[in-house]
Amino acid sequence: MSTPPPNPYSGAPVPPNPYAQGPAAPNPYAQGAGAPSPYGPPQPGGPVPAQQPPYAQPYPQQPQQPHPQYAHPQHPPYLVPGPTGCRNCGAPEAVNFAVRAHVGVLVVMRFHRLDGPFCRRCGRALVRIMTTKTLFQGWWSPLSLVLFTPFTLFWNLIAASKFAKLEPSEPAPGRQQLDEGPPVHARPLAYVAIVPLLWAVWVITHIIADVSG
Repeated sequence: MSTPPPNPYSGAPVPPNPYAQGPAAPNPYAQGAGAPSPYGPPQPGGPVPAQQPPYAQPYPQQPQQPHPQYAHPQHPPYLVPGPTGCRNCGAPEAVNFAVRAHVGVLVVMRFHRLDGPFCRRCGRALVRIMTTKTLFQGWWSPLSLVLFTPFTLFWNLIAASKFAKLEPSEPAPGRQQLDEGPPVHARPLAYVAIVPLLWAVWVITHIIADVSG
């Protein structure tokens, strides 16, 4: 008859674990008996104060530093040209006013507009160019003759007066002002307007004569 195997759950002594540490091996994660508590010892006879976790502490405020462009006076900030500078040459003395031109041929009409701001010299040059263009090509349709061309010429007259009130100023570095050229009355193309104007006077005269007769 064979002997039964020993019962592992009986009170027999258990063989030692070869992977177990000795009794004298210290626990590397255990704190010593005299290690102070990071939250401080509780007061005897009193309630244990609630401790604030370290991550709830307010983040230390960093001192505010001035912007680099103000912290270093020897390096001034980049200046963007303001809305009052001349659109063409960058001169500081300018006025924000548009210059117009009108072209009317039979039933085809075109409206041209150059928005400012412009300085004295560039504005006067554009007024002369656009006005001459209108006097040359702005009379060849009925609506242009009666309405749009007179309005454009009157508009440019106001623009010329505004630019004439400005003081002469130098352009920005690397830019150039427009050449004013001769005045409008010294340009031959401006006198083409005499033809439609004489025709309009002739038509109006005949209409008045027919009505009166």
